[in-house]
Amino acid sequence: MHLAVEIKKRNPFDSLEQEVYLNLMRTADALGRDMETMLKSQGLSATQYNVLRILRGAGGDGLPCGEVSERMITRDPDMTRLLDRIESRGLITRCRQTHDRRIVMTRITKKGLAALAKLDAPIQSAHCAQLAHLGRKKLKNFLTLLEAARSGPINQEQQ
Repeated sequence: MHLAVEIKKRNPFDSLEQEVYLNLMRTADALGRDMETMLKSQGLSATQYNVLRILRGAGGDGLPCGEVSERMITRDPDMTRLLDRIESRGLITRCRQTHDRRIVMTRITKKGLAALAKLDAPIQSAHCAQLAHLGRKKLKNFLTLLEAARSGPINQEQQ
């Protein structure tokens, strides 16, 4: 269904770019709602889940808080508070480095790993259910288009 019909838009979009942007936002919201429901089963938000996946990927050494922030899919303006909430649940640990007290290393705990393990298969299945109908060729093209959109001039200034 076309976005204009979905949102009951009476007038044409101001531009093709606006229509594409709004379609992207609407699609991200629809896909994200499915994930939110799944994450709630483990008491996690999407950003908390993202942090845990980043730290699992980092291995036992963990990462400095700033590096976790740089790797996030969506930016969180208050990373410290986000990490505080996850740490209070025992899913991560943080400790200040002895050789440089400015660096706080963040590591996932066994409890955090267990929470992710419970979500791995259901989330992978959800991704397939959401997007597999597009087929491999369309998905690869879509991926290329999304990466190209992020490499535009406005995005280059923000990085």
